[in-house]
Amino acid sequence: MAKHGDTKQRAAMAEREHRRNKRILRLLCFVVAIAVAFVAGFALRSQDQFLVSLGFSIPGVQKAGTQSTDVKKSPYDSISARLSEVEDVLAKSDLNGYDLDEATKEVFKGFSSACDDKYFEYLDPSRYASFVKDSSDGAYNGVGVLFSDYNGRALVSDVFSGSAAEAAGVQQGDVLVGIDGDTSHDWSVTEAISGLSRNAGETVVVTWMRPSSVGAETGTSYTTALTCSSDKEQNVTYSLDGTVGYIRVRQITQDTADNVSAALADLIDQGATSFVVDLRDNPGGYLTQAVDVANLFIKTGVIVEVQTSTGTSPKSASGKTVTDLPLVVLTNGYTSGAAEVLAAALQDNQRATIVGETTIGKGSVQVVHELSFGGAIRYTAGYYKSPLGHDIDGVGVIPDIAISSSEGGTDPQLVLAVETAQNKEKA
Repeated sequence: MAKHGDTKQRAAMAEREHRRNKRILRLLCFVVAIAVAFVAGFALRSQDQFLVSLGFSIPGVQKAGTQSTDVKKSPYDSISARLSEVEDVLAKSDLNGYDLDEATKEVFKGFSSACDDKYFEYLDPSRYASFVKDSSDGAYNGVGVLFSDYNGRALVSDVFSGSAAEAAGVQQGDVLVGIDGDTSHDWSVTEAISGLSRNAGETVVVTWMRPSSVGAETGTSYTTALTCSSDKEQNVTYSLDGTVGYIRVRQITQDTADNVSAALADLIDQGATSFVVDLRDNPGGYLTQAVDVANLFIKTGVIVEVQTSTGTSPKSASGKTVTDLPLVVLTNGYTSGAAEVLAAALQDNQRATIVGETTIGKGSVQVVHELSFGGAIRYTAGYYKSPLGHDIDGVGVIPDIAISSSEGGTDPQLVLAVETAQNKEKA
């Protein structure tokens, strides 16, 4: 009987210890979540370097070490104070160990789901190291797609003709959800480009999701085995259609402004008296380059405003234009990011007529903030606004003349854009 009683006592003790461990784990998750919020809040209060990197002037900010004038009603209105109390409790009372790195990952997953910022994500030390390496690299081999950053996921905005992706049936609007079997997290554009960058001739296995509708979270999944290639699509191409100079910009890279400037000069020499700039399927890119392209057409006025936690910073035209000839800009539902900024700048300054479809509405900019305990967080640090103060994020740029790509003809949008440019010549 004594032996049986000992067994029951040990079982009861084990059950109590199990319940205590669960309480401690929940408390640990709470602590780490508070730490995340604290770090994110701190990062959002200091965007000086972020604005400088975009080429903007910096509004006045509170100096380090100064006290806020707000009077707090409770000593625990501060996240740091609450965190400090919980840390003290754990330090004095926690009798069990835990895997801190694993707990951090799991807590961040929950924090990401609860966070209002749809682009928020935690990069563990391994993912962050890969991110830093690939962000500093230049050219890369790929499978023939351009990606837009949509709700934190890599969305296919364009598939190159003759590419491995096209041959495998990858379509515009598909979302990359896994590379070589890794579907453990949402793949950002940077990570997707990194994961698809292999030596020419190597094969990469990619899992895609074809959304049931535009922007849907679910859809049909399929897997492809794609051979990487070093073939590159020319970013800026141009031609002359009668007196209309046509310039297509696939994405906004580090040399886009120079290439567009050269195209304008050549087309003017050939006799162009108006222009069509095609930004359809353009996933965006460098904001500074979008501003520089706008400068080629806009003499004076604001080009874009960026709203951050420290205020709103405008970027104005430099006055160094290349041409004041009539201009039409083509957009569609995959025109994104910096390309939307360019279209909005030309529209609000009454410098161009926008033809086509409403753009995707990706008017935010994300930054990656390194964490002192390892890894980094990626979050939204700013929102683009048009020169007249209109929101771009979640709204897009609405065309002056709307026409879908399915309204008949080989390319009805381009045909209408050229006609509009010709009419502007006669006005």
